[in-house]
Amino acid sequence: MRRHKTVIFLTLGFLVGISLLLYPAFSNYWNSKTQSRAIVDYESVLEHLKPEDYSAMFQAAYDYNRALYETDYPLMDYEEIPGYYDTLTLPGSSIIGYVKIDKIGVELPIYHGTSDEVLNVGVGHLEGTSLPVGGENTHSVMSAHRGLPSAKLFTDLDRLEPGDTFQITVLDQVLTYQVDQIKVITPTEVEDLLIAEGKDYCTLFTCTPYGINTHRLLVRGIRIETITEKPIIYVANEAFRIEPLLVTPAVAAPMLLVFLIHLMVKYREPPKKKEGDPEHEK
Repeated sequence: MRRHKTVIFLTLGFLVGISLLLYPAFSNYWNSKTQSRAIVDYESVLEHLKPEDYSAMFQAAYDYNRALYETDYPLMDYEEIPGYYDTLTLPGSSIIGYVKIDKIGVELPIYHGTSDEVLNVGVGHLEGTSLPVGGENTHSVMSAHRGLPSAKLFTDLDRLEPGDTFQITVLDQVLTYQVDQIKVITPTEVEDLLIAEGKDYCTLFTCTPYGINTHRLLVRGIRIETITEKPIIYVANEAFRIEPLLVTPAVAAPMLLVFLIHLMVKYREPPKKKEGDPEHEK
């Protein structure tokens, strides 16, 4: 009986270990599907908008950005400008657009604000910075986590280099930005997040170093013309990659099977001795 309990205990322990091993891959897979669904829903809502709807929403965003630029300290005084959470908000969608970074293979929804709820599932627009609709005297800042076991998000943002591009899609407009500055700052430094006279900037913002998070990584892009034809796709070395959620069970299942067979052989009950058996007579 004791041997059976040992087998059960070891088996349960092994299954718990496999579950912990599977969690990051499964959670990242699930979050990726959720992010994709949010973007698909956003595009579906756009199909029902009229041209005058687009014009009104863009105008409201332009007005907000102009008011923000005219404040003395936008990162501190943004609450004085009303209507932030109502601007660029679509009925039936909680996102204001999405960011696509081909080089690192991410396409993520953008939400108002940078609350924990937002940063756990997507990209947050930093309040006090321009709404992501472009134009002179604007600087939008987008923030996301890296290194979360549940989602990839901006984990690979440090792979971007000057000259790389990323795109921001808001309503029916696609804005393309080319990386012109990469910088590491302390959490209290904000000069590189401010609006620059006559410029159209967008900065991607995350914590660094990876897993330590004492500083902030800023990847700034300057607005360039959006290429309408099919762009050249950056092919990374790991571009051909099998989904980890499929690989992990495929590797773990044979290991578990071998382990269980080993336990069954090692702890199986010895055969009962028959009468007349020399061993039984002893």
